[in-house]
Order: sequence, then C-alpha cells, then structure tokens
Amino acid sequence: QVQLVESGGGLVQAGGSLRLSCAASGSIKSINAMRWYRQAPGKQRELVATITGDGSTNYADSVKGRFTISRDSAKNTVHLQMNSLKPEDTAVYYCNMEVLVAYVGSYWGQGTQVTVSS
Repeated sequence: QVQLVESGGGLVQAGGSLRLSCAASGSIKSINAMRWYRQAPGKQRELVATITGDGSTNYADSVKGRFTISRDSAKNTVHLQMNSLKPEDTAVYYCNMEVLVAYVGSYWGQGTQVTVSS
C-alpha cells in the first residue's frame, strides 16, 4: 500500500558528505513525522533525526551541527544531509514515516548502507 525507497548511501572518507533521500509512494493522504534511524553492526537501532509535519526538527546529540533533515511534502520525500562524516557514523540508515492512508501507520524503508573510512 505504501512503499518507502531510499537512495544516496555509499562509501566516503572521514570529513566528507553524503545526502540520503527517501521517497514514499502509494495511497497516501498525508504524512506526519518523518525520521531517520541508523543501525551499526552489533548495536541497537538509534534515532538520528526527526522532522514533524510543521517542519520542526530534532537531532541526536551525536549528529547535531553535522546532519540536517529536510522534507519536500509535495513529493512525499525526506532528505538527510550528512556533513563532516566520521567513521562512527558508519551504519545502515533507515527512513521511517507516519503515513495517513485509511489510518496512520508507521512505514520503513529498506535501508541504505553508509560507510565512512578513516
């Protein structure tokens, strides 16, 4: 019913930048909060950044000042601009959206690998 497709991951050297995107498609009436999570090997999935329907943002302390979340509501898309990347940012990044179809459901992307080399 609703699909989230991520793009933009890859391999980058420490100090570099990457931009992740996640586009939702399907029978969407509206989207509330959009979030990015990440999961490193052997660790729990952690919340990286959130943007609400009115554009308010929140970040994990570990990425504040380096990452920026943004959304294009007309295109049902969320982005994560990642600057000054560090090896500890290496993880699989997942987008998550609260989507109103017939009811509000939580949907996930398939994940995209981000690898930062030292």
